[in-house]
Amino acid sequence: MSQRKPYPSDLSDARWALIEPTLTAWRKARLDRRPTGKPALVELRDVFDALLYVNRTGIPWKYLPHDFPNHGTVYAYYAAWRDEGIFAQLNYDLAGLARVKEGRKPEPTASVIDTQSVKTSTNVPLTSQGTDAGKKIVGRKRGILTDTIGLILAVTVTAASLSENAVGIQLLDQAKKTYPTISKSWVDTGFKNAVVEHGAKLGIDVEVVNRNPEIRGFHVVKRRWVVERSIGWIMMHRRLARDYETLPASSEAMIHLASIDNLAKRITDETTPTWRGTY
Repeated sequence: MSQRKPYPSDLSDARWALIEPTLTAWRKARLDRRPTGKPALVELRDVFDALLYVNRTGIPWKYLPHDFPNHGTVYAYYAAWRDEGIFAQLNYDLAGLARVKEGRKPEPTASVIDTQSVKTSTNVPLTSQGTDAGKKIVGRKRGILTDTIGLILAVTVTAASLSENAVGIQLLDQAKKTYPTISKSWVDTGFKNAVVEHGAKLGIDVEVVNRNPEIRGFHVVKRRWVVERSIGWIMMHRRLARDYETLPASSEAMIHLASIDNLAKRITDETTPTWRGTY
């Protein structure tokens, strides 16, 4: 790490040790393909810290503080890691480590699905937005699939107009490909027969969990509260308070980045600060 004053979002040495091998292997593969093999000068840890700063504070790229690498350089790394699946790979690796730390097997067998519709910023193309009529939100819809302790296993971002079933089918396909061991999933009543039937084709028993009609107002719903809490966790990262990303793939990468941040802290027993404590 370069000589600068640290920000609260910076990686600790312990968390960097979890992330560094993947990024170093990626850089080595890139350098091996270069004609000269000349190493780049930018520090990967500084780049990742810059990404966490953007993710946590919600600033535009061009407002990145000057003691980080140039915002164009940081974005170039971000785009490469997004497109080459590095964020998804880190999320996969750290989720496995976090599960083992909790005394579980690295590969989950059960999952929980939920969606969240969020408003978009003015730079988001109209072609990738839509209207969630039920929630009266114009924007995008995030689909999240977690394990039974709330660790994010699959992510998809679509126009808000897409049905819960369509989002659920995408998540089941993604999760089953990444985690063939998954055989059970719980969903809320927004998901209908189509997602249940698709799950059966994949060998996943999809169960719809109903609210207790005799209880008025908020109450904890079996299984569903886990994924709802996970959505709350990622919303502590201000970049996710609204969808600012031009590409849905960038929205997914920002969710993975927030998840990586939380997973690394979970593995190293570091607390995850809330915004109430960081003003």
